[in-house]
Amino acid sequence: MQRTLLFVNIAHFLDHYFLLIFPTAVLAIHPAWGLSYGEALAFGTPGFVAFALCTPLAGWLGDRYGDKPLMSAFFIGIGLSSIAAGFATGPVSLAVALTGIGAFASIYHPVGTAMVVRLAAKTGRALGVNGVYGNLGVAAAAGATGLLAGWFGWRAAFIVPGALTVVLGLAFAMTVVADGKAAAGSGQRHVASSRSDLIRVLAVVSVAGLLGGIAFNGITVALPKVFEERLAAEHLGVGMVGAYASLVFALAAFTQIPVGRLIDRIGGKTIMIALTGLQAVLFLALSRIDGPVSVLVAVPLMLAVFGEIPVTAWLIGHYVTPAWRSRVYSVQYLLTLGVSSAVVPLIAVLHERTGSSTALLMVLAGSMAAVFAMAFLLPGGVRASLADPQPARQ
Repeated sequence: MQRTLLFVNIAHFLDHYFLLIFPTAVLAIHPAWGLSYGEALAFGTPGFVAFALCTPLAGWLGDRYGDKPLMSAFFIGIGLSSIAAGFATGPVSLAVALTGIGAFASIYHPVGTAMVVRLAAKTGRALGVNGVYGNLGVAAAAGATGLLAGWFGWRAAFIVPGALTVVLGLAFAMTVVADGKAAAGSGQRHVASSRSDLIRVLAVVSVAGLLGGIAFNGITVALPKVFEERLAAEHLGVGMVGAYASLVFALAAFTQIPVGRLIDRIGGKTIMIALTGLQAVLFLALSRIDGPVSVLVAVPLMLAVFGEIPVTAWLIGHYVTPAWRSRVYSVQYLLTLGVSSAVVPLIAVLHERTGSSTALLMVLAGSMAAVFAMAFLLPGGVRASLADPQPARQ
């Protein structure tokens, strides 16, 4: 069982890693193909759309055919799609390969997360650890892609991890037992809440899913480009830009664990107000500054972005009755995925029209200011009961 959980955790790392290869690789692709950054970045749109649209299908297939076949398809399919991206000969073949990456990446969250819950003896702890693996995938993608692209060319940034993942998928298919029995999960208790409190929580969670999804996906996709612009005077190559982005992501990767513990002690309202307000201020600050200090501002920004992840999940688990909890989680996740598919074209359009990432950062600041304002509607003064700090926005 522990071996299976390790494979599933690694899959979460890879899921986020592969989705974020292109945003760094595009820094080398667009000059090589004689395209602007916005024109080249738009090739990634079909991949994010496929990631959103294929998720319900992946969940249905997982329920019908079991988790092992679907997770095997995840490893092998995403690896082969990445290899195909590395051998792309033009925009069309690259977009098709990126669509394959998005489609196979969609398997992980509905199937892999359910697999963690099925196998783990302590569900909350297991989901927390699993979330950190996903965060580390975000952190590693920019740096590893930048180094591979800088040393061997952008094609290697797709081919090398793709080949390794295919091998890992074959190992998973040959060694993991499909139908282990689930150990008892810890679960999350909820408080008896009034209809008014429940409506307010669901309204805040919905806005946080939409606008928070824009902010989370926007900064994770755009941070390499933000650093390239803000550190232009340093004359850094794509490798160093990717390394700076990875360093910032890595520093923030473990934030949700202490935040989850803090939520257990003081509840979600105060933490959500603090973290969303901090994000709004720091997004605005990052839009106005240049030079190495931009990296220093990005660190607390990403700490707040990653730290907010478990708050909405805790709110749902705390206030929504178990009979409706799964459906509410699924709606929240679909909202976040739906908006994530629009983030790449938003970045591309804003950059094409303004020539920099400043407008995007101001949009992200405005999005989080709206979530900050909504957070004051949350019920307050209720002590947390046992909570599993599950990552809701991945």
